[in-house]
Amino acid sequence: MRDLHLPGRSPVLSAHGMAATSMPQATLAALDVLRSGGNALDAAVAAVAVLGVVEPQSTGLGGDCFCLYAPAHQRRVVALNGSGRAPAGASIDWFESHGIAALEPTSAHAVTVPGAVSAWETLLEAYGTRGFDELLRPAIAYAEEGFFVSPVVASAWQANAGKLRANGAAPFLPGGRAPAWGDRFVQPELARTLRAIARHGARAFYEGEVAADLVAALNARGGLHTLEDFAAGRTAAHFVEPIHIPWNGYEVWQCPPNGSGMIVLMILGILAGFGPAPDGPLGVTRWQRHIEAARLAYRDRDAFLADPTQVAVPVEKLTSPAYLDSLRRLIRDDAALPELPPAGESDLARHKDTVYLCVVDRDGNACSFINSLFQAFGSGILGAKSGVMLQNRGFGFRLQRGHPNCIAPGKRPLHTIIPGMVTKDGTAVMPYGVMGGHYQPMGQTSFLTNHFDYGLDLQESLDLCRLFPFGGKVQVERGVPAALREGLAALGHSLEEVATPHGGGQAIWIDHARGCLVGASEPRKDGCALGY
Repeated sequence: MRDLHLPGRSPVLSAHGMAATSMPQATLAALDVLRSGGNALDAAVAAVAVLGVVEPQSTGLGGDCFCLYAPAHQRRVVALNGSGRAPAGASIDWFESHGIAALEPTSAHAVTVPGAVSAWETLLEAYGTRGFDELLRPAIAYAEEGFFVSPVVASAWQANAGKLRANGAAPFLPGGRAPAWGDRFVQPELARTLRAIARHGARAFYEGEVAADLVAALNARGGLHTLEDFAAGRTAAHFVEPIHIPWNGYEVWQCPPNGSGMIVLMILGILAGFGPAPDGPLGVTRWQRHIEAARLAYRDRDAFLADPTQVAVPVEKLTSPAYLDSLRRLIRDDAALPELPPAGESDLARHKDTVYLCVVDRDGNACSFINSLFQAFGSGILGAKSGVMLQNRGFGFRLQRGHPNCIAPGKRPLHTIIPGMVTKDGTAVMPYGVMGGHYQPMGQTSFLTNHFDYGLDLQESLDLCRLFPFGGKVQVERGVPAALREGLAALGHSLEEVATPHGGGQAIWIDHARGCLVGASEPRKDGCALGY
């Protein structure tokens, strides 16, 4: 149990259903669906639609989506890839002929055809019990009537006002400025788009007026997108075979590439051979091992991770016990590794914006759901008539001929967003996730080891201070204690303090023995876990 003398909060307990999201409005929307008889997938779609309105810097209709779903009666985990594809005209030949050597995050070329709406519809058709007409009502209401901007959202909004201004997203700067916390923000254009999707499904987003508005906005900024690209996007989301490893008596599940889930499995597999460190959750040895495992796994991510429909990605080799054993043998407890061989340098920026949520219903169906614009407000490109902010997931591509992750027509970029699921003997015991772009595999493995290796409860496991090896340094939050900083520095690590905390997460533990749901929600965000 946590120390009640210190700030913090306890995990949330309930019997029949639970939702954990990064905004209270979304958690409430999910609970309303559960209480009215909807299942976990229904509730997740209602919640993420609300998040696209009230947390607009992080997610929305113009984003991408991945999902892990564990239907209680099937004793298995299914995975859905709802990431978008590059336009048909986006060949490396075109970029080279136009003298473009690198993608800019606010360029139309960084926008892939959004996959989120296709993903939502595909999931609901396969596992939902409700339709868009019902599930989008809360989001429509917040868009039409407005919502009061929360502090974390306001902070991100103000930090990105220049980006919005430069890209002509004037509706997101009412009166010429970013809203302050407590201001009401209304999105009538987005409400109309949501109503169209509620009536006509994903077709209303990928064809007709909405698609025309988005293609026009992209073409005006030099984008290669066509109406045909968007029409093809309606059926782009598809189910894929999830990947997993045994760990600590459980199975940890991830979506396969082009997502970064295999990096989670690699880090866990490396750490498993050490076992828990003797110095505990804030010990130098614990974090020395974790930092080095992450450095090695991220190195391989940058070298190999790409769209497996166009490039062979050696997932089985990279997650095999023999290969992970070989990486573990490189790690020393008494010194940082020298500079790693240049298997591939990351072109990804550090700070990303994403929403992660999880839902469990009274039947035990468990949903792990992540939806993202990538960077704050994505590309910053807004469809003026549709109210849709477009992601910049294509910034994950490289313009490097021959690289596995080089841009190509219809290709999906390396993706950072990764939902997680833990099962025991074939039964789901915990949907979980940690958002935060590039940080996510480090964040997921930190959370899992906090809980399973070091005995912290779910909320403590999210609360614990965070650090992350990036760009040759170890980036630490202000809460990282001096003794840990000094110990890591003595091993040869170069530390830097970050202004913005690392990521955010949610988790729900399903205690089958006691019939209890245990939820936790990220303290670095504005959300909460609630059950009934």
